[in-house]
Amino acid sequence: MADHESSPLLPTRSPHVVQSFSASRFAFNNAGLLLVATSQFFFSGMNICVKWLNSLDEPVPILQVIWVRMTTTALCCVAYMLWHKIPDPILGPKAVRRLLVLRGFSGFFGLFGLYSSLKYLSLSDATVLTFLAPILTGFSGAVFLKEPLSLREMLSGLCSFFGVVLIARPQFLFGCPKGDSSKTVTPQQRMLSVAAALVSVVGATATFEYTLLRAIGKRAHPVHSLTYFSFYCVLVSTIGMVISKIDPVIPKDVLWLGILFLVGIQGTIAQILLVMGLQRETASRGALALYTSIVFAIALEFIFFHTTPSAMSMTGATIIMSSAIYTSVISFSFHPKFMLMSRFAQLTKTTFKSTTLDRPLPGNDNDDPGS
Repeated sequence: MADHESSPLLPTRSPHVVQSFSASRFAFNNAGLLLVATSQFFFSGMNICVKWLNSLDEPVPILQVIWVRMTTTALCCVAYMLWHKIPDPILGPKAVRRLLVLRGFSGFFGLFGLYSSLKYLSLSDATVLTFLAPILTGFSGAVFLKEPLSLREMLSGLCSFFGVVLIARPQFLFGCPKGDSSKTVTPQQRMLSVAAALVSVVGATATFEYTLLRAIGKRAHPVHSLTYFSFYCVLVSTIGMVISKIDPVIPKDVLWLGILFLVGIQGTIAQILLVMGLQRETASRGALALYTSIVFAIALEFIFFHTTPSAMSMTGATIIMSSAIYTSVISFSFHPKFMLMSRFAQLTKTTFKSTTLDRPLPGNDNDDPGS
């Protein structure tokens, strides 16, 4: 029990007041974690809307969905920066414009891959495949940044690959699918969706696994990053529809129009909450909060589509999630700042309270989320 709750100087404090204060303190100490988790709820809701649009008799093209969502986001971002008089609201700070362009480039492929995978994959399967990003980040860091890659991370990557195989269920390993749940999706279509999801993972690795966010840091406002992401997606989706001669599908009723509008609104809210949360959290805790998306995905998919993941998909999802969480935990445990704090605690015989470790590590105030 906390000191302020057991102190005899406050004998008149009621249990209700103590409980309320503890809840407030918990929310304060874990604000970043809660913001990231809330963003995952809105992301899952947005993906449910995208899957519904894909299931129509005349499916809405992926590029059109991206255009609608990111146009809404771009308008909101520009309006926000103009209202708050943020410098360089359109182009952003000159020193990081190239990095912002790369953020938009990688973000588009992440978004396009995810939306494409939802055509033939369940939301839970598509969501859990995105958890490969933390593991892929370790491998990409070893190749491109010459960062050390531990044996633990390599084993996590191998286990995750096995989990992907269980979700993809290639025909040459598992034979032809059986059962009513798979009769409308061929093995080739499922493999194509898995490939699209892996493209999304590559984009997420460069964008959200703190690679570009770390490079940009606080030299640009968080909304600058989101603005470039939005504008790039709008530009590429427009060019793609013109070159591919894709005719936009016009909504035929109010529900359809509302769902399409919700994609943009929920995506904007989720992006803002995610950036706000990552700014307030350490890399490992921020990554752990991202895994709440699988809970929201399974719950929302059951509510709106009355479907549940197969046993094989659940097994694969468990393997990937366990590997991703393990990778995040060991990355935090062997963080130099954490090891220094632990050694100092042993030397001084100080017991750190849980609320101390719930906060960002000292020195992170001036670092960006990926440091």
